[in-house]
Amino acid sequence: MSVAPHVLEVKDLVVDYYAGKTRTRAVNGVDLQLGRGEFLGLVGESGCGKSTLCFAIARLLGDNAQISEGDVLFAGQNLVYLREKQLRHLRWRGYSVVMQSAMNALNPVMTVGAQLTDAMKAHTKISKRDARQRGQAVMQLVGIDPIHLESYPHQLSGGMRQRAMIAMALVFIPDLIIMDEPTSALDVVAQRSLMIQIKELQRELGFAVIFVTHDMSLVARFSDRLAIMYAGEIVELGETRQVFTDPQHPYSRGLLSAFPSIHGEREELKGIPGSPPDLRNPPSGCRFHPRCPSVMKICSTAEPPAYSPRGTDLVRCYLYADQEAEHIQLRSVP
Repeated sequence: MSVAPHVLEVKDLVVDYYAGKTRTRAVNGVDLQLGRGEFLGLVGESGCGKSTLCFAIARLLGDNAQISEGDVLFAGQNLVYLREKQLRHLRWRGYSVVMQSAMNALNPVMTVGAQLTDAMKAHTKISKRDARQRGQAVMQLVGIDPIHLESYPHQLSGGMRQRAMIAMALVFIPDLIIMDEPTSALDVVAQRSLMIQIKELQRELGFAVIFVTHDMSLVARFSDRLAIMYAGEIVELGETRQVFTDPQHPYSRGLLSAFPSIHGEREELKGIPGSPPDLRNPPSGCRFHPRCPSVMKICSTAEPPAYSPRGTDLVRCYLYADQEAEHIQLRSVP
């Protein structure tokens, strides 16, 4: 029996939020593939759809949101069409989620051990003794003394609470862990320590990671590939080193120009003019065109398709239309 090369495939995913008669398209036609054991960074400005994309993949959207189009293929199954009872067999065992704020995600009136046991009993038949042994094992995996199974969340530091959440996500050693800004509330020392721990665990256990963050320095060091989102769309996707060295999309260039580097000569940081669009009424054509320094006439009238210039997996920009046409022409020559 052959093993699928990708642990996750997202195809033309569309997610809408509803408030009365108002519809907001928060994710628009996202395509994404994730290899086994791969670390994918997901970055972009606030409100660009990063968290919505992750919650759609995990089928954890709120009642006011729905997947309107597209497919999410995981472990040979399309999660979009599974009922809640069927999803329960995959959550935690096949994939798990680490929420953004561990203090809010953890129950403040239950010990860490009790919450780990609840997660295990909800998804498998396990004795109290075995659950405790498994809880001790995953706490040690993430570098926490098992004595803290008896601790309440408020008795742990921010870094330890995040590690406890990761321990909960690792209870069944899933194939995929989705992490929604797990380091956002930590200082830089705690961030570095936690990220090194996550990377070591990933290498040891072989799970894939989708890592959502605003911190470009974290993805620069730890991610294998990088996806850049803007206004609900992935505008560039490629190997992290390639994207940082030679960003293709104008938005990617602007984003990286606003990020300081500790190497090379001192350069003045440049922001991206304007503001992200209102997703209730997004601009026609390319959603970045009102802010783009390389805008062309076609950009305001037609949505750009996905191109693959210079080995990059995906770039949505008409700047590469001619390159794509030349590439197709060369391939067609006998």
